[in-house]
Amino acid sequence: MIVRSRRLRAPSILCILCSLFTFGEFLEGQSGTLTKEENFRAQQNGTLLGQLRAGMSLEVLEATDDWLQFDLDAWVWTRSLQAVNRGRFDLVVSAEGGENIRGGPGGEILGHLEQGTLLETMERVPGWARVRRRAWVWRNSVALFGAGSPGASAGRSNLTVSSSGVDGEEWALGGAADAPILSAPDGDTLAILAPRTNLRVLAREGNWTRVRLEGWVWLPEGADQGPGASFRTDVTRASVVAAPDDYRGQVLQWDLQFISLERAEEIRTDFYATEPFLLTRMRGGEEAFVYVAIPPERLGEAQGLNPLEHIRVLGRIRTGSARLTGNPILELLSFERIP
Repeated sequence: MIVRSRRLRAPSILCILCSLFTFGEFLEGQSGTLTKEENFRAQQNGTLLGQLRAGMSLEVLEATDDWLQFDLDAWVWTRSLQAVNRGRFDLVVSAEGGENIRGGPGGEILGHLEQGTLLETMERVPGWARVRRRAWVWRNSVALFGAGSPGASAGRSNLTVSSSGVDGEEWALGGAADAPILSAPDGDTLAILAPRTNLRVLAREGNWTRVRLEGWVWLPEGADQGPGASFRTDVTRASVVAAPDDYRGQVLQWDLQFISLERAEEIRTDFYATEPFLLTRMRGGEEAFVYVAIPPERLGEAQGLNPLEHIRVLGRIRTGSARLTGNPILELLSFERIP
């Protein structure tokens, strides 16, 4: 069998090398923010490891047309873990139904791990383990931005000063890639900034810049712009429990009967550690419980409630079915007593 060799001309070789170099440079230090809740997997379209909440930041290690590889680094409650010996993995999620992952011991919930997910221990404190797992996520669910040094934190929008503007005002110009606008340095993602957007600079703190963006949003004349404009009153407890993912984040109004003011134990993984909440049930004597998480600024008001008192609660659904009990959890926005 004769194999014919083909000699490449020097310009062709240079073009190939330049293409490879450019692609590798694009990946170096690339960061991104999840724009919606998304699954993450052991391999591209492989075994499901869990889910991540929208707004979570990640650093890209490898990319294909459809998938991004990253390292998940988070905290998990140790009672939901079991020791194993699987190469570099020394822990497995053993809790039935899986377990939440958090930004710190008892901290903000970042997502959820499936039962059976293998993990690598990075650090331990009483009751909690910091774990790591390399995984893949669907590329279209991530807003990529900012190429910088490895480990660059999410939120660096690569702004450049464009001009002084009128009356000495300072303006900045967004970079060539999408970037998140955060509520505070390293805070929650509020919006994704389109490339080359003009922004007015209001203040600077080190490498962070507070900016103002002006624009237009569709709001028909006569639309109710009050604080309760978007809440629902036609949602039943049964429908929320039956389809919890469909109702997550929705604002609704329920008439409830207050039973007691409680503090969340560690076993209640849908709450922050020691987070205060109202134990209530649907009005009318129905033995169907609803938990209402209380923000710090409303704790004093809630402490004045009397057992068995009826209240009208406006709240946002944190979860339609708590992992421990299956009851809905609302995040309190406001409440009023029902005579």
